[in-house]
Amino acid sequence: VHSPFDVRIFYKECKTLSKKGYDVVLISQNRKDEIVDNIKIVALPIIKKRIKRILILPVIATKLALKQNAHLYHFHDPELIPVGIFLKILGKKVIYDVHEDVPRQKKSKSYIPKIIKPIISKIFEKIENFTSKRFNLIITATHLINERFKKNGSFAIDIKNYPILSEFNLNNNENQKEKIICYVGGISRVRGIYEMVEAIEKTEAKLMVVGNFIKEEEKEKLYLLQKTNKVKFVGYKIHPEAIKIYKKSLAGLVILYPTLNYVNSLPIKMFEYMSACLPVISSNFPLWKEIIEKNNCGICVDPLNPDEIANAINWVIEHPEEARKMGKNGRKLVEEKFNWENEGIRLLDAYEKVLYN
Repeated sequence: VHSPFDVRIFYKECKTLSKKGYDVVLISQNRKDEIVDNIKIVALPIIKKRIKRILILPVIATKLALKQNAHLYHFHDPELIPVGIFLKILGKKVIYDVHEDVPRQKKSKSYIPKIIKPIISKIFEKIENFTSKRFNLIITATHLINERFKKNGSFAIDIKNYPILSEFNLNNNENQKEKIICYVGGISRVRGIYEMVEAIEKTEAKLMVVGNFIKEEEKEKLYLLQKTNKVKFVGYKIHPEAIKIYKKSLAGLVILYPTLNYVNSLPIKMFEYMSACLPVISSNFPLWKEIIEKNNCGICVDPLNPDEIANAINWVIEHPEEARKMGKNGRKLVEEKFNWENEGIRLLDAYEKVLYN
């Protein structure tokens, strides 16, 4: 499911392992086989339709995985759980990397009929709980997801999706700044895109949206919703290109809806904004308020209220010195605690334990 240049998978995990001396092969949907930054990318065919992807790609991925004859297999998509179990039966060492609380995530999926969402969620949780104990290690992106697997008796550690400090050049020239507020990530209703577009109309700023639409039909609706030409959809950008947009921006938005899957999440975009010295305008979830407001590195708002979002954007524009201080506070917090450099060490330690214990 993930792009070959997914930030967590490619830029963090694969590159950390490669720099340590591991021979890393990444099997992912891609146009061609290639080697990037010493990482061999083995291409899966690009399939857009969900059912076709679920039925066909795991079979192809299994064949390509076996061809590598690797010492360890590390997979990231719940759809690949049967492949992971098959590899374990063959005596391979297998890691399951859990990015989301998938059972809770199923309850917010629009493509699943509402009446069966609770049933699908429970069935998947039982499958995940049963299979997870068979893998050598479960890696989770948050502490709460990690606790669920530990209670189930799985060997699990949490490796957070924090930003790579070295990628964010602090020698930012303030003259580069424009009246731009940025959002980076998947574009959908539950990620707050409608509220962001509505809010920006009530400010003097422009909104730069970086990412792909989860549903293509929403793109046309959003263009019709705009009253002015204040929103620019620039599409998906590889990580270094997204960082260039941070440098031009005054603040970063992470206005996710209060769904079960989001309220206890730790979205990478939040910490990347902080790394880039941007004040964060975020949803007012208790966990996020504990990070953002307690450390004075942004403003928390009701994600369903465009007026609150607009007021926060206007405050950032009208109080440049205070906003700059918020950005510096966020950067300091990332330097001290929320960075990939620390998490990468934990990843390497985990690999050592799985391979040699």
